[in-house]
Amino acid sequence: MEVNAVTVTILVLLVCLFLKVPVFVSILSGCAAYFVLAGNVPQLIMVQRVVAGTESIPLLAVPFFVCAGVYMNYSGVTERIMDFCSVLTGRMTGGLAQVNVLLSTLMGGLSGSNLADAAMEAKMLVPEMEKKGFSKEFSSVVTATSAMITPLIPPGIGMIVYASVTNTSVGKLFISGIGVGALLCIAMMLMVRFVSKKRGYLPLRTEKVPKAELWKAFKGAALPLCLPIIIIGGIRIGIFTPTEAGAVAIVYSLLLGIFYRKINWKNLLEGMKETVLTTASIMLIVGAASALSWIFTKEQIPQTLTNFMLAHISNKYVFLIIVNIFLIIVGMFVEGNAINIILGPLLAPIAASYGIDPVQFAMVFIFNISIGSISPPMGTLMFVTCGITKCKIKDFIKEAVPFYLLLVIVLLLLTFIPICTTGLVSLFY
Repeated sequence: MEVNAVTVTILVLLVCLFLKVPVFVSILSGCAAYFVLAGNVPQLIMVQRVVAGTESIPLLAVPFFVCAGVYMNYSGVTERIMDFCSVLTGRMTGGLAQVNVLLSTLMGGLSGSNLADAAMEAKMLVPEMEKKGFSKEFSSVVTATSAMITPLIPPGIGMIVYASVTNTSVGKLFISGIGVGALLCIAMMLMVRFVSKKRGYLPLRTEKVPKAELWKAFKGAALPLCLPIIIIGGIRIGIFTPTEAGAVAIVYSLLLGIFYRKINWKNLLEGMKETVLTTASIMLIVGAASALSWIFTKEQIPQTLTNFMLAHISNKYVFLIIVNIFLIIVGMFVEGNAINIILGPLLAPIAASYGIDPVQFAMVFIFNISIGSISPPMGTLMFVTCGITKCKIKDFIKEAVPFYLLLVIVLLLLTFIPICTTGLVSLFY
């Protein structure tokens, strides 16, 4: 009876997800089916597990970093960072497209939300890119794919959630994310240069940037750019924990808002509202997934999968390739946080059994989820960006083919060259 209950649980979950039922409702529906069909399990446990799932200490960092990102946007930081990026990349082939990629990388260290980053750049940069002669499709693809960098750069919310559900060090993931994010940023800037040169997209300027202009742009962006340094440095030195770093980020973002005279009571209240809504959506998924994880653990599904993998796959790289293909396919249909919470606890122990470094596997896992966020048919970044820019989905997909190939190449580097994910961690720790 219990085997049937697990089967029904998974079927109900998948059907609800494919019908675009909200993720937390889909997960809870599957859990409810299990507790109804498995008559020997007290149904009160489901409620207990949902509540217990939100009581993890690392998850306290989520509302803090979400709030810090919201107030950074209200503080006028985005415009300052964009001006700085424009000065740095103005002479590069691709002009505003290069600004787009670099802005995503730098803002990823401030906001932590890829959807917020994509929406912001779609509104601010895409219209300007079109005025400069870039096609709507190319502008939209660059915006969506560059927003992928955000969850890989600290303080990415995806890293915090993954660390919470798999008991991995948040600090080590943050440090690893710097290297992975920088690698993806450089790869995308090279791709943008290649495409721009082929199509004749011009740089923003041809003359050398005057030192006075460079210094002015740097001064405007210097204080916001200190935030990632403060977070990483504070965690590494031991001044505060990753959770406390979120609170420090809020205070810092508010001080910037006061210093730049951008924060007022209206912004303050609006920011709190956005924080509550975003945090609530994440926590509902976390709580529901905690109940589902309890069901999987009770039925010994992780142990069964581990034994099956070890019995049939002897090479860890074969295992990683299978995981990559599986996660990319799942990411095309299921929202990233749901994959993180449901599959993270299942696959992380198997990876450990193969002797794969937990930090390397975490970054490969999160990178796969990020690829899914711009892939049809349900890529969230793709839909958010196209919804704002009014780009047709079929045109977006056609334009994105070279970028998909680039992402696969970077994924293979992370998979087969561990130093890409663990090099900085080894250096810091």
